[in-house]
Amino acid sequence: MAKRSSPTLVNQWLANPSKDLLSGLVVAFAMIPEAIAFSGIAGVDPKVGLFGAFCLSLTIAVVGGRMAMITSATGSTALLMTGLVATGEARGPGLGVQYLMVAGLVTGLLQILWGYLRLAYQMRFVPQGVLSGFVNALALLIFQAQLPQLGLNLHAGDGEHGASSLLPHGGQIPVVWGLVLLGLVIIYGLPRLTRVVPSQLVAIIVLTAISVGFSFDIPTVSSLGTLPAGLPSFSLPFGEGGVPFSLDTLGLVLPTALAISLVGLMETFLTQDILDDKTDTTTNKNVEARGQGIANIVASLFGGMAGCALVGQSVMNVDNGGRTRLSTLFSGVSLLAMILLAGSWLKQIPMAALVAVMISIAVSTADINGLRNLRRIPKSDTSVMLMTFAVTMLTTPHNLALGVLAGVALAGILFSRKVAKVIQVEAVEISDQERLYRVQGQLFFVSKVYFLQGFDLHDHPERITIDLSQAHIWDQSGVAALDQVIRKFRSGGSVVSVIGLNEESLDLFERIGGQESAHA
Repeated sequence: MAKRSSPTLVNQWLANPSKDLLSGLVVAFAMIPEAIAFSGIAGVDPKVGLFGAFCLSLTIAVVGGRMAMITSATGSTALLMTGLVATGEARGPGLGVQYLMVAGLVTGLLQILWGYLRLAYQMRFVPQGVLSGFVNALALLIFQAQLPQLGLNLHAGDGEHGASSLLPHGGQIPVVWGLVLLGLVIIYGLPRLTRVVPSQLVAIIVLTAISVGFSFDIPTVSSLGTLPAGLPSFSLPFGEGGVPFSLDTLGLVLPTALAISLVGLMETFLTQDILDDKTDTTTNKNVEARGQGIANIVASLFGGMAGCALVGQSVMNVDNGGRTRLSTLFSGVSLLAMILLAGSWLKQIPMAALVAVMISIAVSTADINGLRNLRRIPKSDTSVMLMTFAVTMLTTPHNLALGVLAGVALAGILFSRKVAKVIQVEAVEISDQERLYRVQGQLFFVSKVYFLQGFDLHDHPERITIDLSQAHIWDQSGVAALDQVIRKFRSGGSVVSVIGLNEESLDLFERIGGQESAHA
């Protein structure tokens, strides 16, 4: 089969201009509410999320490895930022954002490193149970982040904002709940009638019109902070008015940056797989990892928060005909243009509208199908999913990266136990003074116990032959186990021969085995 050639520069940008421009415009409408909402989750002004979305879109359009994929501020990365922003604000007013910018720079450098270390290839070893636990934890965290805006602030007494204009209180709560429910009805009901315009956008427009028309006194986007009044400007988070350029700063931001870099790439790679499947193409994940790193560095240098690929908006872009880098670029350009031209309208969007949007995102993020078929899924996969979910939810602050690592570790242990049991040792009596042991399977650190149990080490006939023609030795533990059997038999007076070792196993045994091997 001939190797598929890479698209030319013209095809990467201008192969589908009309559909790309239209799709990019539609996607921009869907990006605005999410960027604002994710800013609220992270605890920063809306302009930080909006500038991040703009810079990420423009940069990834040029350096990304997957055309037509949308990168912006996301819930998974925003959730990892809350602790760092709060810590920074505790050190001084305005420092939370500055520390966040430093974390974005470190995140970008780490992702470039992961790209050159080919981290994407290691993602093949992340099982479905881990991915299910990851997205379910992410969905619940996104939903939990909306509770304060529903008047269910569990920490209202811990700070000064418990009954401020930032959160609904008193008579505002029933109004907010009513608007949220109406928003959800629109979001899930409108697609049954038409999909010409995004239902989330319609919900925002309708709820804003109702809120303004009835002059509801409820929190709006302006309650979160200031919206951009111009283009983002280049600035470094260090020096006067910023944070010190020191090892203390690096030590503070590194855990957050490491988590963002890994969680962001995991969500990006998942999105890339979905788009590759939809478009019947194959794209380079390691190139995309480096592109995400460059994009996060650029966003942080221009006052935007770090992010990753958006599943919903990326699918929306492809479904609407977006196929080239132009669609991604135009989505970012359209987003900033709408912010600058319609900033006064955006300020009036009630937070209830964004809560409805975020709840719908949480529902679409969760692995509903996996939860529905929980009884049919093997118990080992369920255990891995629950481990990933539990570690994420029980850590403080909630750590998606640690949850994934815990899930992968448990999956590895469970898999090793299954593989260990496939090794078999069969004893065949050739004569009274000669016995043959046939070994079949994989000999490594986990199967070592089952391997040793297959030999009668207390019986020493004159000759013993160990046939490994249907086995393979993988590691030092396997060599040690075989060496132990040989030594035990020889110390009892038996003449031991090892036959059938394949070339790789023989080389390993002769290099690190404690005994000379006798083989035929």
